[in-house]
Amino acid sequence: MARYTGPHFKLSRRLGISLSGTGKELKRNFPPGQHGPTQRRKLSGYGMQLMEKQKLRHMYGLSEKQFHNLYLRATKMKGIVGENFMILLESRLDNLVYRFGFANSRAGARQLVAHGHITVNGKKVDIPSYTCQPGDVIGLRERSRSLKSVKEALEARNYLHPYLEYDEKNMEGKYVRLPERAELPQEIDERQIVEFYSR
Repeated sequence: MARYTGPHFKLSRRLGISLSGTGKELKRNFPPGQHGPTQRRKLSGYGMQLMEKQKLRHMYGLSEKQFHNLYLRATKMKGIVGENFMILLESRLDNLVYRFGFANSRAGARQLVAHGHITVNGKKVDIPSYTCQPGDVIGLRERSRSLKSVKEALEARNYLHPYLEYDEKNMEGKYVRLPERAELPQEIDERQIVEFYSR
């Protein structure tokens, strides 16, 4: 299944979460459709598991194949599978570029990485799915620091997660440590996703 390219506001309303992180999509807090906020049927157990999986997959902007492969990696790691999975998602380069504020969205961050604007430990990396390790330094290439979109995104950033450090002078950030579950999206129930893939 290819990456979703349809209307994101409709998708956010259907899933019941803000995929952009701004909350603008949820001004009309009911699913999309021509009949408006009609009564919807109660979801089955499978429906709830599928909904949680779709929430997380669309939140990070992955295709179904990428998402499932990352889940399989998480099952081979020590610890709780659901938490490992969310930590792997959070450790993706495109996500960290978004978290540092170099882009206003994960899609924008993905584009920055793919177009060769991002460095990891001083070397250019153009693979959005690259998994960063604690201690990695993520920055902008010299010629990319004056990009208007990057400057605007950095000015709009109002929060930096505690597992990250940012050096304003050099325009680079450090992935200090792996995030804890409490620092990851609270609207996701990762146990439902584990149950979905364990069927």
